[in-house]
Amino acid sequence: MNAQSPLKTPTAARTQPRAIGSVRVSTKTVGGHTAIDGLYQQGAAKAVFPRAARGLTAVLLNTSGGVTGGDRFDYGATAGPGTHLTLTTQACERAYRAQPGEVGRVDTRLAVQDHATLWWLPQETLIFDGCAMTRHLSCDLAPTARALIVEPMCLGRIAMGEDHVQGHFADRISITRAGAPLVMDAWTLSGGMTARMAGAAVGGGATAMVSLTYVAPDAAAHLKTIRALLPDTGGASLLTENTLVLRSLAPSGYHLRTALLPILDHLTGGHLPLCWRL
Repeated sequence: MNAQSPLKTPTAARTQPRAIGSVRVSTKTVGGHTAIDGLYQQGAAKAVFPRAARGLTAVLLNTSGGVTGGDRFDYGATAGPGTHLTLTTQACERAYRAQPGEVGRVDTRLAVQDHATLWWLPQETLIFDGCAMTRHLSCDLAPTARALIVEPMCLGRIAMGEDHVQGHFADRISITRAGAPLVMDAWTLSGGMTARMAGAAVGGGATAMVSLTYVAPDAAAHLKTIRALLPDTGGASLLTENTLVLRSLAPSGYHLRTALLPILDHLTGGHLPLCWRL
């Protein structure tokens, strides 16, 4: 009879698995049409390319189902000279509950070359109770480039009774023109996120919000129409004659999307990706 010590599980074996994913895509002009120039995808991040009425559309997929603490995702896109590239998501991204001390991270780097247009149109990010996530988007525009950058988000799922969300979410957007700062926007919510948004000076009870930046020579011409489409809890203004920024709050994701869809339809000329309609 042999006495044996209990087996010890290595620390690495007890570590929770984490999702890692990356997508990079670039475009070029072929026969007067936008085509894929380069494509790289790895891990839990994928891209599919449905037929599009304008330019090339890339639909990003997170095959892990969401982002939790310790996950790392990075996306990169370059719209080549004279091309039109749209990036969207198959569904709403989810920022899930994280283990103590772990933070999920999503980094997006966009570049738009001369006479090119890039639309960054992800669907809403759903922030779940207990999440811990940081997100950074950077976009550099050539002197004659155009861009539409949208980032909507919702705190919890109201219809499921998730009306008290706690956690940490930090978001940063950096848009430059030929390397010079054009739009720098950042916000952070920590602790009782729903409670903080209830403050009159913060969100007035809103649980959904959107940040939108439109950079194009016709930005000023759209301002009056955009303001007419906004609810009382939204506002739009011009930073320059070519740069329109919009911020809007809503009591729920449904109300946010109801207000946002007409604005996106207007700015895209009715070419919003089909997945936004499903």
